[in-house]
Amino acid sequence: MSVEFNHTIVPSRDRERSAHFLARVLGLEVGAPMEPFLPLTTANGVTLDFAGVGADADIPVQHYAFLVSEDVFDAALARLLADRVPIQADPHGRHPRRINRNDGGRGVYFRDPDGHGMEILTRPYGSHPDSPLNGVTEEVPGAA
Repeated sequence: MSVEFNHTIVPSRDRERSAHFLARVLGLEVGAPMEPFLPLTTANGVTLDFAGVGADADIPVQHYAFLVSEDVFDAALARLLADRVPIQADPHGRHPRRINRNDGGRGVYFRDPDGHGMEILTRPYGSHPDSPLNGVTEEVPGAA
């Protein structure tokens, strides 16, 4: 049998808020609760199981990256802008209100309600190492 990534647990102070936030950004549907989890399943069958750990919990920040089509990227970016979610072109916040053009695609980072680092990108890392767009960022008008 080949190895496939199946699911991960996303700790959250409010699983409903966090799952619905990411579902809205990505254009996905939140699944039926499977106690103690609230699942969000991607197109390739990987499930993010949101687990409520309590409003006062100290949650270690994790990173989740999603490879998306150009159309999905456009729609997700539009929702981030409409909801005034701060965006940046890099994981360290050195390029706020911008997207990156790495590997000839587009990428953007943002935080979920619990502070987890979320990323959407249209090309896998290293897929076009000679792209003249590597390291280039673009300003996004209206970005928070």
